[in-house]
Amino acid sequence: MKCSLIFLYFFGLLPLSLFAQEGTGSLSLEQALQTALTNNLQVRQRQLSLQGSQVDYRQAKSNLLPTINASISHGINQGRSIDPFTNTYVNQELKYGSYGVGGSLLLFGGLSQQNAIRQTSLARDAAGQELQQARDNLSLEVMLAYLQVLSNEDLVEVAGNQVAVTQQQVDRLQVLLKQGAIGPPQLAEMSGQLKTEELALLNARQTLEVSKLALAQLMNVPYTPSLQLERIEVSELVMRESAATTADAVYEASMGQLALVKAARLRSRSAQAGVRSLWGNFSPSLFLFGNLNTNYSSAATINGEQIYYDAQLRNNLFSNVGLLLRIPILNGFDSHNQLRRAKLELQDVNLQEEGVLVQLRQDVEQAQLNRDNARERYQLLEEQQSAFAEAFRAAEIRFNAGAGTPVDYLIAKNNADRSRINLLMAKYDYVLRQKVLDFYRGK
Repeated sequence: MKCSLIFLYFFGLLPLSLFAQEGTGSLSLEQALQTALTNNLQVRQRQLSLQGSQVDYRQAKSNLLPTINASISHGINQGRSIDPFTNTYVNQELKYGSYGVGGSLLLFGGLSQQNAIRQTSLARDAAGQELQQARDNLSLEVMLAYLQVLSNEDLVEVAGNQVAVTQQQVDRLQVLLKQGAIGPPQLAEMSGQLKTEELALLNARQTLEVSKLALAQLMNVPYTPSLQLERIEVSELVMRESAATTADAVYEASMGQLALVKAARLRSRSAQAGVRSLWGNFSPSLFLFGNLNTNYSSAATINGEQIYYDAQLRNNLFSNVGLLLRIPILNGFDSHNQLRRAKLELQDVNLQEEGVLVQLRQDVEQAQLNRDNARERYQLLEEQQSAFAEAFRAAEIRFNAGAGTPVDYLIAKNNADRSRINLLMAKYDYVLRQKVLDFYRGK
């Protein structure tokens, strides 16, 4: 599943245009994703692993090519020695040279090389899926961090509005106190509420900066307090209810979509091909070979005259071609032990694949439950916020008219403020839970 697709389904209404940070001072979700994918060390390590797997695959295919080597040797013999070209004893300084080229081609080797190609091909594909898995995981983390920053920005705005409303009441009560309409305790109680809300605003701002730091660290860029994110309207996403789903349906869809599952299956098939490749070591191997050689000796003469260098190379030219059958009998049980180890590795890979599927089912079931719980919580808090907002409106009217006490006003205000914050947090939580579930569904 490509990162771009994740981005599109996660926020379907996102604008496709990018906003340069230099021009607007804001960072879009797509820019955050691209920055994180470019800078993340784990993703870059997976890219190197994929490149290594591609090298292994090319080498496995190259092993089908013939082996060709050339050789050149020159030497000097002194004293009594055998002329390598006349096979007679000479007692003189002898200069010699030999030149050759030879090659061999495996005609049949128990299909070992063909299975090795299959093994490395599957391993390469698995490495590609593991790279995609790393990208997908990072993308989800960045999306979560981005969404958390937006949520905290909204919480700061809500806290700021609370302070502004209370500040207006403090200002009004100060006027009334000067006029003698109220006593100092009423103003003191409202002033204490103002300081409480100012502290809440400070905490919200600090939490916002912590979430910005977390996002910057995921992108592997220096943290800057001035970081601004491009806003995303999540209200419409909350209103768009996905079709009813079950954990089983999501699980079935995820098995055909997630790179995690594809990688595990490819690793298992690669290990199976590796076992078949090692079985070929027990089979006879048939080779076609050929050689072309020539040589030179300073002792070579005809009628007492030394034969020229180029003439010797032409006259001494010889070649051979043939078939070689190699039958394995005993090699210190190396082939047996390699096969045993490959079978154990296959069992381990199969267990890993099974573990991936088990963990996936558990994750899907948890995601389904989290989405359902978040939806119920959001719907309930929506009703609660509406009720408390109406109660606060009435309490504010009574308090401003002098018919209500500060205690009644503050209770109604605190209830309304808490319900507004809880609803805001529930809205973002519901969006996140829904999109995580959509991720498993491959949407």
